[in-house]
Amino acid sequence: MITEREKKNLQQFYRALLALETEEECRKFFDDVATIKEVLDLSSRLEVARLLDKGTVFSEISKTTGASSATISRVNKCLSYGEGGYKTVLDRIKATE
Repeated sequence: MITEREKKNLQQFYRALLALETEEECRKFFDDVATIKEVLDLSSRLEVARLLDKGTVFSEISKTTGASSATISRVNKCLSYGEGGYKTVLDRIKATE
C-alpha cells in the first residue's frame, strides 16, 4: 500500500516530468535523479514495448535488446492489460516521426 507521503512524492515527481520542456532538460533531470543503470533499464523497457507493438517475437526482442524474458513478459502484460501508458507514449512518438 502506498502511503500518503509516497503519493505526494509521486505527484511531485510527475509534475516535475511535465515541467520539462526539452529533451536536454529531460536528460539533465534524469542524470541528476537516477543512476545511468536505472535510466538505461527504463529506456530498454520502452524499446521492448516499441518492438512488441510492432509485432516482434519475444526471442528476437531478447536478442536485440538483451532484455530478459521476465522483462519482456511484464512489458507485454502492461501493453495488453495496463493503464495504457506505453501505448500513449508510443503513439505520440510515432506521430512526431
